[in-house]
Amino acid sequence: MTSEPRAFAAVDLGAATVSVSIVGKLGRAWRLVGSIALPSVDGPETAISILLERIARADPATVERLGLTGVSAADLVRLEVRSDPARTLGVVAATERALAPLVSSAARSGWRTVSASAQATDPLAMSRLLLDAGTDAILVGAADPPAADERSAIGELAALVAAVATRRPDRLLILAGGMADRQGEFGDPSAHGIDTVLAPAAGTGPAGAPLQALLLELAGRSDASRRSFGTAAATLADVTDRRVELIEIGYDGAVRATARPASATEEAWQRLDVVPTAGLAPAEPDDATVDRVMTWSTVAMDRHRIRDRMRELRIAPWADATGDGLDLRVAAAHAALGRLVDETGAATEPAPDLVVASGGVWASMPASFVAMTLADLLRRPGASQLGFDHANLLGPIGSIPDESERRAVLIDLLDDLLVPLGTLVMPSGLRSGRPAGRLIVHDGDRADVTELAHGDLTRVPLAPGVGAVAEFRFRDTVRLGGRGRVFALDVAGGSAGVLVDLRDVPLRLPDRADGRREQLRAWQAAVAPTVPA
Repeated sequence: MTSEPRAFAAVDLGAATVSVSIVGKLGRAWRLVGSIALPSVDGPETAISILLERIARADPATVERLGLTGVSAADLVRLEVRSDPARTLGVVAATERALAPLVSSAARSGWRTVSASAQATDPLAMSRLLLDAGTDAILVGAADPPAADERSAIGELAALVAAVATRRPDRLLILAGGMADRQGEFGDPSAHGIDTVLAPAAGTGPAGAPLQALLLELAGRSDASRRSFGTAAATLADVTDRRVELIEIGYDGAVRATARPASATEEAWQRLDVVPTAGLAPAEPDDATVDRVMTWSTVAMDRHRIRDRMRELRIAPWADATGDGLDLRVAAAHAALGRLVDETGAATEPAPDLVVASGGVWASMPASFVAMTLADLLRRPGASQLGFDHANLLGPIGSIPDESERRAVLIDLLDDLLVPLGTLVMPSGLRSGRPAGRLIVHDGDRADVTELAHGDLTRVPLAPGVGAVAEFRFRDTVRLGGRGRVFALDVAGGSAGVLVDLRDVPLRLPDRADGRREQLRAWQAAVAPTVPA
């Protein structure tokens, strides 16, 4: 993009969906001219060709201004990222205690993991795990310096891993923490053609410390779309001067990227978690996945039928997106987001100012359901605006290497980039069994009054692009950013309006399946009145 063409194609090639956007320079600003999403089997060439043809029919004058007349898919400048299937990392350590942080860091850095410790696994079983054809790389680690319970087993573990690496020299060998200091015990890896990387010890913080960042770099291609989301989130936070959280649920993995801009009192901060096990459609849904989907489904189905439907979703992710198929997608999205939250941990930061949903699964459900899914799983007191990356542009924009150029493109596209879903307001500390208070939404000269009750999920319609002031008057002291009874918040409208979530934090669901389904249907009807309760 350094030559600054008049138009380019932003391509996000995922495992199930290929998303293409044509971005053109109209006047002095980049604008989104059009976008399309097709099954990934069609490929980017087909998607670009169809989109160019549609734009030419709809607006020939714009095509002429951008110099796209007669331009083919092969000739158009591209900004392309792709999501490759996650590779498998064999993680081993001397003890179970030393193994846990290694696995946690690896599982949030784009790797699928298999693991074992010398403490709990015999050498033969560990050798089989590391020699398995499905294992692509090996991570062997220890504390730095090694703890007392590790020292006796480190030598034996190093000898076993060295023997495995000699037999399979095509595998990357990563020595972390105290193991990096004992590199000599692995012999001379270069003599056998073994690529070896020295890494820091596993961190104890929520972001996995430097080891997770290194594993992210080693996990896949330089143009991997999920890695680009971290950069995109940080740039979006800087451009909007807001705390941002980006949630991407894909066919084969998920991303949670958070970023905070620099201020007078705080430095800029960002975190990126890439979790392959949090994809929408696991290759083989296990019992835990089936249980999660059943928990969030409003349709009565037994475990065997749920498992079969999840397999069907894996085979044909674009099929059956209405009726019971919509219920399955909503439940599967809840399950995937739940796995992502479990893996990345509860957020320690305050509720972000802006939460952005990205990924094909969100496009297959009503906007109100997208907002409700985020509210159901991201339980944090506060107020957040919600947006949807409808054209899957954040991944390609995040891949622009030059920071100033990336920032300029994002500023230009900001109005086109996100579909406003509305505002989510979630107080905590309400007392059950009594009215919670009152909400007054001041929209110009009009004031709409809504009575609030503990346990309710209330939707107040507010059109996209419309700003208002929401005045809350609670009976009891609650937590909503700060603590108090009276709050005045600036809210923005969207497809889902303003959602006031007065349910418990954390959320509690009925234990009985029929009661749970009835409750879920009631919440869905509250946020999407066209859905029967």
